[in-house]
Amino acid sequence: MHYWVRASASDFSGTLPQPRSGHTAVPIGKSKIVVFGGLHDKKFLNDVAVYDIENKLWFQPECTGNGSDGQVGPSPRAFHVAVAIDCHMFIFGGRSGNKRLGDFWVLDSDIWQWSELTSFGDLPSSRDFSAASAIGNRKIVMHGGWDGKKWLSDVYILDTISLEWMELSVTGSLPPPRCGHTATMVEKRLLVFGGRGGGGPIMSDLWALKGLIEEENETPGWTQLKLPGQVPSPRCGHTVTSGGHYLLLFGGHGTGGWLSRYDIYYNDCIVLDRLSAQWKRLPIGNEPPAARAYHSLTNIGSRYLLFGGFDGKLTYGDIWWLVPEGDPIAKWFIESPQKYVPDSKGMAAENIQSAFKESQRENDAITELQRTLGISVSLSGPMLQILDESEDREFIELGSRLIGERVSSDKQGLLNQTIEVLRDHWRTSTPISIPLKELGPLLRDYQRLISRHHLANIESDFQSIDSWLSAKEAYKFYHLKNVSQLRMDDIPKLLAEYKKILHEQNASGPRAGIEEHSL
Repeated sequence: MHYWVRASASDFSGTLPQPRSGHTAVPIGKSKIVVFGGLHDKKFLNDVAVYDIENKLWFQPECTGNGSDGQVGPSPRAFHVAVAIDCHMFIFGGRSGNKRLGDFWVLDSDIWQWSELTSFGDLPSSRDFSAASAIGNRKIVMHGGWDGKKWLSDVYILDTISLEWMELSVTGSLPPPRCGHTATMVEKRLLVFGGRGGGGPIMSDLWALKGLIEEENETPGWTQLKLPGQVPSPRCGHTVTSGGHYLLLFGGHGTGGWLSRYDIYYNDCIVLDRLSAQWKRLPIGNEPPAARAYHSLTNIGSRYLLFGGFDGKLTYGDIWWLVPEGDPIAKWFIESPQKYVPDSKGMAAENIQSAFKESQRENDAITELQRTLGISVSLSGPMLQILDESEDREFIELGSRLIGERVSSDKQGLLNQTIEVLRDHWRTSTPISIPLKELGPLLRDYQRLISRHHLANIESDFQSIDSWLSAKEAYKFYHLKNVSQLRMDDIPKLLAEYKKILHEQNASGPRAGIEEHSL
């Protein structure tokens, strides 16, 4: 059994790094973790933040260095690759704005000095979202990425002593080109999992590349591995971290169907057990962190350190430990369980505001669409519009991504199924697991169920409805006009009331509700 424990600022000395996603975090020996770059509120970063493991200290070193243009270190970027060899962190590529980068840097963590490297040989093209791993203590292997025009499937090996790049010639079957995947060196093989492929599909395939160890004299070749067990769902932007005899996969995002804006973000932990050669769910004894992608997860002994990430709207700056049951941190959690108290700490507060503003704009857009198209609504309170499920575009699109199929109002059977799946999803959700983008549809369905199943026998005038509601201890959020009026500490209460309403509805009649209202 493992436990997630959120760290607070008081657990560390020094200044914690600011929220970000698309950054890198690499362990340097057993003494420190070096975080570089990333993206925060549309701003690309090039700062260096270091966690001193022994002293539990975060600090920002004053780096020196000289680049070809006179700069001290790499330009701001995200979605680059970073690999540690001894005390050095090598950086390649990434993105800054819409520009893909192809420069090559090394940071000496003993003296905190950057050097821009002039390499030779088969130089890789500029790219972002590629994946790389160390081969022993001298070489680096890099695979795939996106160069702005096409997905890549090439493999490059860098000798960090001679600074020579070599493109690896591989015969036989090749994995589809991809970006946003992971590439992890396990003994003599490079394991590549997932990513977004050519044309846009997100994948869940696992490939092994041999022929990377010069002394082995193997002909380079790819093999697709189809392992038993609980295979992870298709995803990109995830992490795969090596720890002991297994690889730990966490997070990432996949597509929810026909609208990519409703990508599914994950917070599951799945391990690839190297001994049994199968996928397994890692038993977790408590609630995980919020779902996210483009985060970092670094191994420190038997512990894992999670930092940052993005969930489609929020950029995170929270820090979490994933620890085994016998760990002192886990014992502290078990003795004094943390309660979920939503707040804006560890997140970009302005991103929370912008998420609510975006939801407000979407609600306004729906209202405008209703006026334009003449969509009928029923009024159950002053200025409160109760949309039917078939007319609630966000609600249907969210359900569509859960069932993986496009749903329209003329497909009655599929529409009913979609409603059931979405309500079951919220019935089993926890406050910490619900992304902000789901709050709008959740609030409207909460109001819809109250209006349909609890106000049906009440006189339809607003005064009678208000009098009845004011006498109820529940239904505190019925009068909210949109999700922007919802506070973060309201989310657990809203979800609890919603689940209670679903339970009462199920006890009194049919679940779907939409069957009672012909379209």
